[in-house]
Amino acid sequence: MKIQRVKLVTEDNVEIIGNYFPSKIKNSPAVVLLHMMPAAKESWNDLAEKLKMAEFHCLAIDLRGHGESQGGPDGFKNFSDEDHQSSINDVKAAVNFFTNQDIPLKRISLVGASIGANLCLQFQVEHPEIKAVVLLSPGLDYKGIATERLAKQLKGDQAFFMAAGGENDAYSSETVSKLFALSKNQDNRMKILKNAGHGTTMFKEEPALMGEIVEWLKKLY
Repeated sequence: MKIQRVKLVTEDNVEIIGNYFPSKIKNSPAVVLLHMMPAAKESWNDLAEKLKMAEFHCLAIDLRGHGESQGGPDGFKNFSDEDHQSSINDVKAAVNFFTNQDIPLKRISLVGASIGANLCLQFQVEHPEIKAVVLLSPGLDYKGIATERLAKQLKGDQAFFMAAGGENDAYSSETVSKLFALSKNQDNRMKILKNAGHGTTMFKEEPALMGEIVEWLKKLY
């Protein structure tokens, strides 16, 4: 199937545009993909295709103020921290896209880069049924979304796969190490790469990372 363009409306009435990569199998698990800043939903195309081939439904969205979503493509440049924090409503709308298709929360995972990673962790903490997230280049605090306190609230059956780019992304690499030290789940994974950049940029420098993410999610779902 071709990529399908979808339009969502958040609970605070913001229009969000996404690219939907449906699996051929109706009852497949689902993945929500959240981009870094500045970026857009298309930054996930390669990973989404791999996940689709592994029988996952995927939805990559443009967060508010980005890409084709309301306020995009450059509105985020004028966002306050509170505006960025309200993007959690975009995540809820994307997850609801799947729950409205009778895919339960326990069958939905989230993958995010940079601020998208922080939003993933926030959503996972607020929804204990979400058992797995992938965090690429998370930060201890992006725009007031603080991850250390969130990681401490994860339940023992909630897992994460974290990756950071190493020397040329020291902040995220330090964050990954600190968050992993709070690990409660034997399925948790941490990768600190060597000079691989930030967020989805790591896929260009270390393309094998995509395969590792897919295999980790397959193991859990």
